[in-house]
Amino acid sequence: MRRLTVLIAVLGLLVAACGPVGQPRTLVPVEPAQRPMPANAGVTEQLPDEEDEPDEDDEQDCGDPAASLPPDGTDVPEGSTMDEIIERDRLIVGVDQNTHLFGFRDPTTGELEGFDIDIARELADALLGDPDKVQFTALSVADRIPALTEGAVDVVVFMMTMNCERREHIDFSSVYYVAGQRVLVREDSSYSSLADLGGEPVCAPRGSTSSVNVDAADPRPELVEVDSISDCLVLLQQGQVEAISTDDTILAGMAEQDPTTEIVGERISSEPYGIGIPKGNEDMVRYVNAFLEELRQQRWSELYATWLEPALGPAEPPEPTYR
Repeated sequence: MRRLTVLIAVLGLLVAACGPVGQPRTLVPVEPAQRPMPANAGVTEQLPDEEDEPDEDDEQDCGDPAASLPPDGTDVPEGSTMDEIIERDRLIVGVDQNTHLFGFRDPTTGELEGFDIDIARELADALLGDPDKVQFTALSVADRIPALTEGAVDVVVFMMTMNCERREHIDFSSVYYVAGQRVLVREDSSYSSLADLGGEPVCAPRGSTSSVNVDAADPRPELVEVDSISDCLVLLQQGQVEAISTDDTILAGMAEQDPTTEIVGERISSEPYGIGIPKGNEDMVRYVNAFLEELRQQRWSELYATWLEPALGPAEPPEPTYR
């Protein structure tokens, strides 16, 4: 009898083991993982309206924003801004470190390279007799003007478009390059211009003229601003934005880095680049302009061929305008 009871109990356990298995209870809700946004990246609902921008009279008073003071030779008077830099024995230059072809760090050597970097080295060579006597300070787009107004750098060589608003705070050299704003998209997209991107997320660097142009587009895209333009390419590759809109020089570097992207549309602006100089340093403006006159005649074409011609095709040095 005892054996029969044990046998029945064992059979009961076997039957229970073969029954349906219950679903495990999940105490933590399962949600799809979201790709993280870069630091300080985000959607800008609206840039400041016209009352925060220069009014029409201010724009007329500025005249041609690309016009600079005429050069006055490369002699260095005692007590001048240039003389102080010579006494220090190094030129402090604000630059970019994230834009392929213009200002970027070589992944092998860690050294800064690019078209703007070489121009800064040429300026150091002209002033101090040594292209290595330059101290680079990496800046974001939004930090370029504060670096000059606070005296953190002597000059900024960083794809800086000359416009009337910026001239209220800093001075500029004559133009050393002319770019134009266009759009970068994935090559399998259907977009052919900024006009096709109304309501779609479009990335541009914070504090740039590119952001202003995207914000003013009709139909208006959803403006996504970032501190570093390289973050825009990451967002495009991850599908978090549909396009990047900024200067074609920058987009050319991105397209070279990622062959699955392409530049589309006509230029929607003209972007004359000037070297940024602290407000009131007129002697430095004239000296830099004399330096650029020599650069255009001697080394500009060589620097352009090294960095930009393979991506953008042939070009001539821009003609300066003086006031």
